[in-house]
Amino acid sequence: MVLRRIFEGRTISKFYVDVGAHHPRRFSNTYFFYQQGWSGINIDAMPGSMSLFEAERQRDINLEMPVAKKQAALTYTQFNEPALNSFSEELVLARTSLPSVKVIATQKMEAYPLAKILDQHLPSGQEIAFLSIDVEGLDLQVLQSNDWQKYRPNVVLVEIQKSSLHKIQSEPIYQYMLEHRYYLYAKAFHTAFFTSEEYWERFLR
Repeated sequence: MVLRRIFEGRTISKFYVDVGAHHPRRFSNTYFFYQQGWSGINIDAMPGSMSLFEAERQRDINLEMPVAKKQAALTYTQFNEPALNSFSEELVLARTSLPSVKVIATQKMEAYPLAKILDQHLPSGQEIAFLSIDVEGLDLQVLQSNDWQKYRPNVVLVEIQKSSLHKIQSEPIYQYMLEHRYYLYAKAFHTAFFTSEEYWERFLR
């Protein structure tokens, strides 16, 4: 696991933020760390998603709400496969063209910027070891909603689909992270791992 190697033997915060947490175990980037005694904030928009987190992640702060660049009402589409749920109109259109994918519900939900959520829920003075983002098409918006002067996770995991390593520098997410002094460390399938300049200089040079 890439994250384990990044953090192995290094003194860091043991706190994560997971946007698009989906499930306390299934497809989770944080479950291993929770088992090791870590804690953090889990955020997911799917109605009812936090009931499992409340049962299985009692050390965590569990929030059922969407995250977006600006506070606004967005349309949330739920599919027969919950991992595909999305606010992205482009992804919804693409997925509904597949015969195995069915829409089971849509609803309007109030979305909030990540910085505002952290202002309200991050414990005072808490450093963030890593931020994991998987929100099915709105990943860049979530990144843009953070205050990168105030909240600088050591590592950021974010989905960059349909991009190989030799083409990734042209991706908007890559360029945005570079602007905020985050450097690509690794890519595993769709997930890109960025480390902050500060963490890179201290541990990874």
